[in-house]
Amino acid sequence: MPRDPLIGLVGKPSSGKSTMLNSLTDASSKDCACIRFGKSDQCKPNYGSCNNGKRSVPIELLDVAGLVPGAHAGRGLGNKFLDDLRHADALVHVVDVSGTTDAEGKNTRGYDPSQDIIWLRGEIVQWIQGNLMEKWGSIKRRHVALKASPVDTLQGQFSGYGSNQAMVARTLDKLQLKTPLESWDQETIEKVVNAFTDEKFPTVCALNKIDHPDADKNIAKIAKQRDPNTIVLTSAISEVFLRKLAKQGYVKYAEGSDFVDTREDLIADGDPDGGGLKELDDKLKTRVENLKDMVLYRFGSTGVVQVLSRAAQSLGLVPVFPVRNVNTFSSGANSTGVFRDCVLISKCGPLLWYSRTAVSNTQNRNSTVKDVAKKVMGDVAISYIEGAGGTRVAETDIVEVGKNDDKRKSKRKSV
Repeated sequence: MPRDPLIGLVGKPSSGKSTMLNSLTDASSKDCACIRFGKSDQCKPNYGSCNNGKRSVPIELLDVAGLVPGAHAGRGLGNKFLDDLRHADALVHVVDVSGTTDAEGKNTRGYDPSQDIIWLRGEIVQWIQGNLMEKWGSIKRRHVALKASPVDTLQGQFSGYGSNQAMVARTLDKLQLKTPLESWDQETIEKVVNAFTDEKFPTVCALNKIDHPDADKNIAKIAKQRDPNTIVLTSAISEVFLRKLAKQGYVKYAEGSDFVDTREDLIADGDPDGGGLKELDDKLKTRVENLKDMVLYRFGSTGVVQVLSRAAQSLGLVPVFPVRNVNTFSSGANSTGVFRDCVLISKCGPLLWYSRTAVSNTQNRNSTVKDVAKKVMGDVAISYIEGAGGTRVAETDIVEVGKNDDKRKSKRKSV
């Protein structure tokens, strides 16, 4: 099985990164296979949860060391930050959109948080480019001597950042460079490093502290500068607060929801017992009402669940539910419950793959049945694949929505 995707959480001191980390616990969810097969009441995940067909999926979070400008040169915890960073598949950059902390996280007023986005990416680019330029002369000589391709040469340099051949190839394809690598000038190298950074570290900006009075103008400015698909408005502290109240029995709240119910709300809706919730004191009641007005009603949610969803989208992640029994969807003869396990496959196509069943689920990325089988099952040989009614399906068949519903894989070849 492939490892779980790793999302790096980055941000300057006092941006709310630690609170965001706490708020993201159990915040990742996708549609569970149980809903497609009408087995929601039997779904019992080995880890996480499944609520009404929304499944907590296995995304690992990496709390990257705090950073300040100059990290690439070793300033602050720069070396630790960059060493942590290389392991991440994607980044969530927590930005203090209130403008009440400067570039180093010190209290201030009127700071422009759009600068945080610029200099953080700049730190990553300068780190990679500095390492590359330090030995560019020998890189060129070796490239010419070996008559290597640009992809092979750059992969030799970028592998330390967690890249692969396909990633480097996509980087160069986007640039469509005509100049031979040995003739690249400084400007070309900068273009390559910038394109590689975008490819290796897709980044979602979590504009945090949206309930602060100064946040609106900063949000508007950043929204004009950035692709809207890379921005999520968040209030991590509100999410943590609501989950705490829900756990203590004061409110009814599901993570990422656009509403929260108190005892009074439920009584007003006709439940005389108020859902069994505890009564809020005046202080808590005021805080919950303010949170509703300033966050949930204005922005639709605290944004926390959307942050991980957006990061997952940037990686093309899809859920895979391996089972032993394709009729009961259980994990073994003596196990209870269905769809006990779930893994995520990156850029592998819209499949839910059971030990002998694949079910298409979302928009396809031109993955084949063989691609998915290999990612889930390794290099096990496949004798043939059958579809509904016993129709065989080629291993090269492109998976599309509905096209591969109820596809069944045959016995494995003996080797």
